[in-house]
Amino acid sequence: MEKINFKTFLGANSFEGFVSFFDKCYLAETGWQAYIIKGGPGTGKSSFMKKLVKIGESKGYTAELCPCSSDPDSLDAIIFPEIKTVIMDGTSPHTVDPFHPGTCEQILNFGEFWNSDILRENSAEIIKLTNKNKFLHRLASGYLKTAKQLMMDNLNILEKCTDKNKLESFSKKLCRKYIPKKFGIGLEWIRFLEGITPKGVVSLANDKITEKTVVIEDNFGLISDIIMNNIRLYALSNGYEIITIKNAFMPSFLLDGIIIPELSLSFLRESEYSTFQNSRKIHSKRFMNMEKLKLYKNKLKINKKTINSLTAFATDTLKEAKSVHDQLESCYISAMDFDKLNTLAENLSKKLF
Repeated sequence: MEKINFKTFLGANSFEGFVSFFDKCYLAETGWQAYIIKGGPGTGKSSFMKKLVKIGESKGYTAELCPCSSDPDSLDAIIFPEIKTVIMDGTSPHTVDPFHPGTCEQILNFGEFWNSDILRENSAEIIKLTNKNKFLHRLASGYLKTAKQLMMDNLNILEKCTDKNKLESFSKKLCRKYIPKKFGIGLEWIRFLEGITPKGVVSLANDKITEKTVVIEDNFGLISDIIMNNIRLYALSNGYEIITIKNAFMPSFLLDGIIIPELSLSFLRESEYSTFQNSRKIHSKRFMNMEKLKLYKNKLKINKKTINSLTAFATDTLKEAKSVHDQLESCYISAMDFDKLNTLAENLSKKLF
């Protein structure tokens, strides 16, 4: 992958439940190495990764930072594409186990650095907080899953009002204009640029990810999805390595972007959460029958309002879960030997860089 410096989410609290691409951010067949961290909350996983990022960047390496969707200030993974290495949190809800143990993946067991006697003394509190945290995440997930049918209803309405022939023709012209033909076998990585988090819906998208950015303005996501799918297939069939951006709300149904590092080119969706300043913009309304769309205006509006309310309930619940998680972390922090953990970080950095 070409050198590209930006932040992405590898997991999403979506309308379809929690969706994870942690196990697909590296490829054993092309020489990648994965370090999978196992350890409880508060055991220093994020701090460990931030330390490695600082050391790597001081030596000229580029790191892709992957924040946690349940705590955007914390890291869930770091990726160094230049040395084909990823270090990730492999614990629930994005559990990752080795596919090729010892060859591609290595386990970093942070349990080696905690005092089990201290944890046993606090076992009742740890169990209570763990159960409460799980309950709150299930509650948040329930709110989001309730919104799915409303979102599907809106997408079905928009599909009826879309001029698909015009859209397909435009998409093909867009591909030919921006993506030079070449030969080869394409490669795809999958990421999110938005996340439903305790801080609300957080966007990591911006028009500085690549030198050139083409923006599709589309609050609902259907028009941009059709364009992105055409770009995706065209780029892969011409041998490009791409980063496909899934929609954080409906990852199985919608694409929000395609990034082509080799061309320093990105196609990104502009929504109510992700806005762009200095880019060419394509407006979705040009592909829609606006007269027909007016017939569904009230229904679309009510559905959207309810979706936003359910999403707000979910983010408030995730905020409460984050507070419980912070209490849980304090139980583990008191039991950790962070000097030994720092030594591990220094030793690993020497190996990597």
